Amino acid sequence: VAALIIVLAVMNGFEEDLRTKILGIKSHIELTTDLSGPMKDYEKVREKIADTPGVLASTPFIYTQAMMRNANGVTGVIIRGLDTQSAFKVINLGKIREGNIEHVNKLPDELADRYKKEDTGISGIVIGKEMAKNLGIFLYDRITIISPVGVSTPMGMVPLMKKFVVVGIFESGFYEYDSTLAYLSLKSCQDFLQMGNTVTGIDIKVDDIYKADSIARKIQSKLGFPYWAHNWMQMNKNLFAALKLEKRVMFIILSLIVLVAA
Repeated sequence: VAALIIVLAVMNGFEEDLRTKILGIKSHIELTTDLSGPMKDYEKVREKIADTPGVLASTPFIYTQAMMRNANGVTGVIIRGLDTQSAFKVINLGKIREGNIEHVNKLPDELADRYKKEDTGISGIVIGKEMAKNLGIFLYDRITIISPVGVSTPMGMVPLMKKFVVVGIFESGFYEYDSTLAYLSLKSCQDFLQMGNTVTGIDIKVDDIYKADSIARKIQSKLGFPYWAHNWMQMNKNLFAALKLEKRVMFIILSLIVLVAA
């Protein structure tokens, strides 16, 4: 009996922990525009989403891939622009180990004064603990973000480059996220990528995570083309397929334990 209870508890606890960590950084539903570029009029879209039964909150986001460079080296990075007013009702970054996430909107006065002479347009960025460790980055260090989305000049296409100051270091508990993710404010991300007043998509939080697929279908049918809503189960299909396979194997092992006990 003890063996049965322990095996079941460990499996369910492992799945619960994994789900909690995944759904911390990621939202329950992601709404994007299907192959038609950035989303315009996202505030109107959020108003339409808010009426849908089961939707608790929504927040706009920008997603892009870039390179991060400092004196110690270069690494690939996933940049996410977030609106700090609404983002934390939808996602959870984990623990902010150092600094303050709110400083991505406005640098503290002492930092702004320090960099005013060198770079008037410098903004804040929050990076993962593992990324900071791998590149030897400390709080209030300056880093350069290089975007592959280029701008046309008389010299040809030139990649976008901008300096940022590290105003926070977060730890989600997931190595993949802590070593690749970086957060900017929505405004500074729009300015850096020259997106105007558009976003990549909208993150949505629902009241029941197991009804996310039906709520996503309702949102998609309400908004119509070109909007596309995909839920957390679709976005993490491989991970949960592996868990399902593991559960089947555990079922066989448990059956053998029951057989021996009987």
